[in-house]
Amino acid sequence: MIVRDVEYTRPRGGLQVNMADNSFDPRDLLATTRIGVLATIRGNGLPQLSPVTQFYDRAHDEILVSMTEGRAKTANLRREPRAALEVTGPDGYSWATAEGTVSLAGPGTDPHGPEVDALVDYYRRAAGEHPDWEEYRSVMVADRRVLMTLRVTHVYGAKLR
Repeated sequence: MIVRDVEYTRPRGGLQVNMADNSFDPRDLLATTRIGVLATIRGNGLPQLSPVTQFYDRAHDEILVSMTEGRAKTANLRREPRAALEVTGPDGYSWATAEGTVSLAGPGTDPHGPEVDALVDYYRRAAGEHPDWEEYRSVMVADRRVLMTLRVTHVYGAKLR
């Protein structure tokens, strides 16, 4: 894991990197950023990128994302269960990337089944209480929602300013 601030300067002769400050932890950025870009692997080996709403569970070192069955990212993950997720800080000068293996739960057919219970747990942890859990549960079934859990195996990133 790279845990450091990186300062770029443009001296004559090219770009230089100053690695003096090691206080930046990419996991902090993962924990405080809700929108990221998920990279999955297409059948032809090229990456497929999707913006997603993510929740990083620091205690378990896992990233959770709700997605829809039938979308490219879901099909890619069913075929090749490895992914990377990148988030960028609000300043535009810090970023973190997490890589790992993925498991998928769902889609569920029963609004009170275990697949939908997992989506309820994800929502509670990421956003708090929903105003109408029964409606949420039926929408998760109707939309054929799937919960992705990315078990983080490698994290890296930088703070450029």
